[in-house]
Amino acid sequence: MAIDNSSMAKRDNVRENLGKKIQKLRKALGYSQEELAEAIKISRTHMGHIGQGRKTPSLKVLEKLSRALKVPLSELFSFKKR
Repeated sequence: MAIDNSSMAKRDNVRENLGKKIQKLRKALGYSQEELAEAIKISRTHMGHIGQGRKTPSLKVLEKLSRALKVPLSELFSFKKR
């Protein structure tokens, strides 16, 4: 089975952009990583990995993040083009 490097790069890019968006929204609300993690009932380490784009959050975690960050779920995936 061949690995499609283009698909992997796109997935990684989405994960990184999602992490940056979550960090930006978190900071705008004055939350620390630890405070946001506690609010959505995940570990600070996992929250850090999501914010760094190293982990892909589940849909359940994304829903909790959107509520805690006071934005629609779709807003988490609204990235500015470079």
